[in-house]
Amino acid sequence: MKNFQIIRALSAASAVSNIKKEKEAMFIAGGTNLVDLMKKNVVAPDKLVDITALDLKQIEFLKGKVSIGALAKNSQVAEDASIKEKHPLLAQALAAGASQQIRHMATVGGNMLQRTRCSYFYNTDMPCNKRVPKSGCGAIGGVNRMHAIFGASESCIAVHPSDMCVALAALDANVLVEGPKGKRQIKFTDFHRLPGNTPEKDNTLEDKELITSIEIPDNNFTKNVHYLKVRDRSSYAFALVSVAVALDLKNDKINDVRLAMGGVAHKPWRLTEAEEFLKGKTISEGIFKQAADLAMRGARGYGDNDFKLTLGANAITEALTIAASK
Repeated sequence: MKNFQIIRALSAASAVSNIKKEKEAMFIAGGTNLVDLMKKNVVAPDKLVDITALDLKQIEFLKGKVSIGALAKNSQVAEDASIKEKHPLLAQALAAGASQQIRHMATVGGNMLQRTRCSYFYNTDMPCNKRVPKSGCGAIGGVNRMHAIFGASESCIAVHPSDMCVALAALDANVLVEGPKGKRQIKFTDFHRLPGNTPEKDNTLEDKELITSIEIPDNNFTKNVHYLKVRDRSSYAFALVSVAVALDLKNDKINDVRLAMGGVAHKPWRLTEAEEFLKGKTISEGIFKQAADLAMRGARGYGDNDFKLTLGANAITEALTIAASK
């Protein structure tokens, strides 16, 4: 690891001001992903701007929405009684992520910005377009068991690793950011990017922008929700496939529904076509299987991950069934 400077910002404005002065500068909070990347020489910033002193840790229930500060810890959000009551899908997804120790360190903003866990990305001896643009994708034709089945490109088949982000995509969250050009808001489903020809770009943040909070609009998804995470072991493992389901039911009829998947794409994968199919339907195993088949249209395996084509459909059906039974 090369030498670097670290400074502590006391406000969002000063954090942005300090980071925009240098090209190779990055924000750091919990550091649960960034420090690993620095140890592996995947990233090598000259300066780190410590933002842990910023007043961005609150969870506030406002009119029509909840606002969660970007520096709120994953454990703080997952264990908040009002989040569990009003947005249980988010609490479930956070509880499924990483280990308890890491959830005590990781922040909401950092969780959104974590990089792929593709082994070719972490191994600097291997080609990776995400790490070194135009160097090639080792996963295509290589070991790709964990990789994408939706939205991939010839440049990259890596997946986004977050559980929390799958729930936030399903819940139509918004991201508030601040940067050299001022403040703006981004729809959560527009925040992360597909790889296309620029897989090195994970998200739609502009240069030197800082995430300040996320907002989730009020909804009726307080009971019939489920976050299903299929993984190789029961803890501290990334999803092979995950499914976030939120149902608004009345007399077994689906008034509204949200569906998203993790472990299958470069970003949280929202299943809008399946959502539209399910609205107005009466819950049944047959309807859920039809929705799952619809959701998996267009999926493509790359060899080692072909099993995800079957696993994905089964996981969607199971998650819908569990959510509907609550």
